[in-house]
Amino acid sequence: MFLGQYEHSLDKKGRIIMPAKFRENLGDSFIMTFGLEKCLFVYPAEEWEKLSQNLQNLPFGKKDTRAFKRTLASQASVNSFDQQGRVIIAKYLRDYAGIEKNVVIIGVFERIEIWDSERWAGYALETEQSYEEIAERIYEKERQDK
Repeated sequence: MFLGQYEHSLDKKGRIIMPAKFRENLGDSFIMTFGLEKCLFVYPAEEWEKLSQNLQNLPFGKKDTRAFKRTLASQASVNSFDQQGRVIIAKYLRDYAGIEKNVVIIGVFERIEIWDSERWAGYALETEQSYEEIAERIYEKERQDK
């Protein structure tokens, strides 16, 4: 499980140091791809496999399903750490997420997200202001689905 938030900077080669707590749970090989809200998603291989299985169960005949699967998979890269615990963020991924120098790396239970620091600050401020309303909507929907 990934929890917490950490601030880091890209080096000149586009690498970041992944927090030690996250490295332990990512394993030797992991997947990095486009996320939502213009961040990057990072999955341990086992979680990526679960996600892949769930996506395979979605209806192939739906255009949105095909588009989402294509984008998620075609933009994914298999990564590993160097001996200093750094990982390269490919340029196309940095461009997508608007990452130039400073990043925030957050744990979101089964995955990690990498955000441009400024984008994260804006997103966090916006969602923290409506946190209780969001929770109410989620729990209300859950209750209705039962």
